[in-house]
Amino acid sequence: MGEWNSRGLRGSAFEELINLTNERYRELGLALIQKVPTPITPIEIDQKTRHITLAYFEKKSTVDYIGAIQGIPVCFDAKECAEDTFALQNVHEHQFEFMEAFEKQEGIAFLLIYYTAKEQCYYLRFEKLKEFYERMRQGGRKSFRLEETEHSFFLPKGKSVPVPYLEGVQLDLAIRDEKDI
Repeated sequence: MGEWNSRGLRGSAFEELINLTNERYRELGLALIQKVPTPITPIEIDQKTRHITLAYFEKKSTVDYIGAIQGIPVCFDAKECAEDTFALQNVHEHQFEFMEAFEKQEGIAFLLIYYTAKEQCYYLRFEKLKEFYERMRQGGRKSFRLEETEHSFFLPKGKSVPVPYLEGVQLDLAIRDEKDI
């Protein structure tokens, strides 16, 4: 199984590594996470190959992944970032609202951001995303810098799975537990 730091990731390669991680977590009985398909309506189909050649999105998608980890509902989106600055425009308003509603239902929402130049994967807690989003809504920066992130949420290089995001979930839960005390 390939590791997310072992090759340059292009396009959906990061999602493919997340899919491999999800398969492994399912095999180990640790989590059941599904990729959410993007609903499309085909307009043209090549009759010879039976391939869709033109289509449009039926509606705005929510997040890339949804499921449960040890009985805890989770949803997350996968993003890539080539710079040390992540533009919040990469998280669409409807995605943010879905994640916020998911959290209100006692689920855990987060982003997995792959910083391509650094070959590092970052687990962005929804609470931290919300801070950045609120700052933007109040006229502040429309992005956040690498140095503003919580460095303990950079995921270690995968050994048994390519993208070990369960480590981020565990740390996220520990922070939530501390706040409940």
